[in-house]
Amino acid sequence: MDFALLLVVAVGVTGAVWLLDLVWWRPARRQRLLAHTEAGTTEGLDPVAREKAVKDPWPVDYARSFFPVLLVVLVLRSFVVEPFQIPSGSMRPTLEVGDFILVNKFAYGLRLPVANHKVIELGEPERGDVMVFRFPSEPSVNFIKRVIGLPGDHIRYADKQLYVNGEPVPKRLVEAGPPTQPDELLLEEQLGDVAHAIYTNPRDPGPQMRELVVPEGHYFTMGDNRDHSNDSRYWGFVPEENIVGKAFAVWMHWDGGLPSFTSVRRIQ
Repeated sequence: MDFALLLVVAVGVTGAVWLLDLVWWRPARRQRLLAHTEAGTTEGLDPVAREKAVKDPWPVDYARSFFPVLLVVLVLRSFVVEPFQIPSGSMRPTLEVGDFILVNKFAYGLRLPVANHKVIELGEPERGDVMVFRFPSEPSVNFIKRVIGLPGDHIRYADKQLYVNGEPVPKRLVEAGPPTQPDELLLEEQLGDVAHAIYTNPRDPGPQMRELVVPEGHYFTMGDNRDHSNDSRYWGFVPEENIVGKAFAVWMHWDGGLPSFTSVRRIQ
């Protein structure tokens, strides 16, 4: 289900009904009531008929009530901020399953809803950003990954080491994994100016990726859970037109029990 499309349709329908009533139906109702009044026939109308003569029809009443609310939601969701829920562990430890995040919709420029066409340039993704985008082979599905490669970058991933433009990306061991996953290592990776945590498993060979050059208008992305992420290493680059926005905060965590607001934090 394309919620953005449904929201645009709802705004269009309620707005059209409200506008038609404003310029056509309401004046017609007033003219009919005025004609009854001038003819002296309104006194003969029973209470139900009189109420119908002065009351707005229910579609108009609903449209006038819902249109401003839907319009505000559409504007906020399309151009300011949009909430998402994390469905998988591909971005652990940065994002956990059940995290509710906020995505900045204007960080990379203002885009038209549904068409996703950029109308105002405001910025471009930077290396290290956590970015939400529409999956290239299935645009109805939203993905969230970390931006690794910018247009023109040379990217290679071999033996658990990431290389950007021929240089190994620095990383250091923070701690070994929990008892339930003793082979999982928690590392800190320094990707440009962004220091962030990643998980990796030395016993999992993972993918070996030869050096690739990121084409113009595209981005290379990876999950922070390096051995359990379906990302650009497997399916390629993210086109610029598929970008949704920049994730910047976790505002709630809910994995089926009681929701938790204690995990509110900025996304690094």
